[in-house]
Amino acid sequence: MENYLDKSYWSSLLKMGLSRFFILRVLYSGPLHCYAMAKRISQMTHGSCSPAEGALYPVLSEFMEGGYVTCTVKKVSGRQRKVYTLTKKGIQAYDAAMESWYEMTQILVGTTDRHVVNEAKAGEIR
Repeated sequence: MENYLDKSYWSSLLKMGLSRFFILRVLYSGPLHCYAMAKRISQMTHGSCSPAEGALYPVLSEFMEGGYVTCTVKKVSGRQRKVYTLTKKGIQAYDAAMESWYEMTQILVGTTDRHVVNEAKAGEIR
């Protein structure tokens, strides 16, 4: 049975739910190989989400099958690396995810006031 009083339970649940969103977010900034992607997600979340490279591959495969991401093999730092890039469809998926995120943020902060939502995005809400 889950311990709903445990913050780590909720953190884990949220991270799992947001993993696809995080991947789209870092790829929106430009093409990356898996190690760089994992590192960027960790940096972006200030270490609260530090995915293992192996955890990213199944999601990336799913994205490739759906036409959201392409993969090319490139030489990076002297090693062959699979580099992933968002397609136009992937950018549309990211835009849809961001729109949903903003809507949920509005609900969570209890307002439809864009100013308050923008403060929440910037980490300024207390």
